[in-house]
Amino acid sequence: MTREARCPFDPPPALYAQHRQGAMTRVRLWDGSTPWLITGYAEQRAVLADPRVSVDLSRPGFPSTVPLPPGGVKRSFIGMDDPEHARLRRMVTAPFAIKRIEAMRPSVQKIVDELIDDLLAGPNPVDLMEAFALPVPSLVICELLGVPYADHDFFQDTSKTIINSTATPEQRQAGHQALHAYLDDLVGEKLAHPGDDLLSGLAERVTAGELDRQEAARMGALMLLAGHETTANMIALGTLALLEHPDQLALLRDTHDPKLVASTVEELLRYLNIVHNGRLRVATEDLEVAGQTVRAGEGLIMVNEMGNRDPEVFEDPDRLDLRRDARRHVAFGFGVHQCLGQPLARMELQVVYGTLYRRVPTLKLATELGRVPFKFNGLVYGVHELPVTW
Repeated sequence: MTREARCPFDPPPALYAQHRQGAMTRVRLWDGSTPWLITGYAEQRAVLADPRVSVDLSRPGFPSTVPLPPGGVKRSFIGMDDPEHARLRRMVTAPFAIKRIEAMRPSVQKIVDELIDDLLAGPNPVDLMEAFALPVPSLVICELLGVPYADHDFFQDTSKTIINSTATPEQRQAGHQALHAYLDDLVGEKLAHPGDDLLSGLAERVTAGELDRQEAARMGALMLLAGHETTANMIALGTLALLEHPDQLALLRDTHDPKLVASTVEELLRYLNIVHNGRLRVATEDLEVAGQTVRAGEGLIMVNEMGNRDPEVFEDPDRLDLRRDARRHVAFGFGVHQCLGQPLARMELQVVYGTLYRRVPTLKLATELGRVPFKFNGLVYGVHELPVTW
């Protein structure tokens, strides 16, 4: 569904129209299938927590939003149901524990400060996406995983192909294969020369026989892709939203209150939507949602942006309000499959939003909003570039 160019932060008008028909309606996909579209907040959480729905895209009726490559795709643990999902997820839970992530805050602050130093010393105007928004999470996830940042051009370009909804199935498959091969080589290096990083931890699991090398590579590829692409777009899109709401930006720029910074992160996660294709599931048994009977084998799509704009949960939901308590949002999903990396994303965004606008208080767009190239064609929403000046 097409977003309104004049309101690029809001869900597509057709989604609002769909929601007015009810929290649970049918929608047609590219292949002619008609899965259920769930727009209500309560209904989304109920389905995401229901063990009678599956994330396994190989099941008949699973609602794929893009054509799959010939032979399908190799699944990472986020595309598996319990108990296999839980078994693999547990292997990478510890590095994302809140205490460990908080221990990384000083090093993330150093990365952010150094990139802002470079920004201020460099050309003006500049593309904030290239100079700041993309390097921050790329450097952080490389440090966490044990991936050489020198290879960032490769994995960033490959990731863009994988998440481009207009790419052919063959192009996306080639991207997945290239990224998997790269991580497989890295796992091989960690097997021979382990370090103090997440990939080395996976390599130890391979040595212990708990994982095979292909599983370890797929897990590494997933975390590398998800660890930089979503946060980079959130940094840039959040900055643009704040620049377009100067009263809210002033609140953030003038505060030293970490609670307001944290509140800003939660509200921007609610107000914006980075995961552009919803949460996809298929029913494994009959169930009832919003008074409708969902039959086994029927697809379900939970659109985050509508759940996060549900007026039953968030008062005046189309308004950006940094003082709002938005912690109940579903930007990271809900249930057993909610985003593993959310503590890391939150911490990075707190450091960025709490630093950038204080250090560059005159930051502003270097073009008109209508000329900013948005990623309308991506499975991850954001901007291709963000020209700014100060």
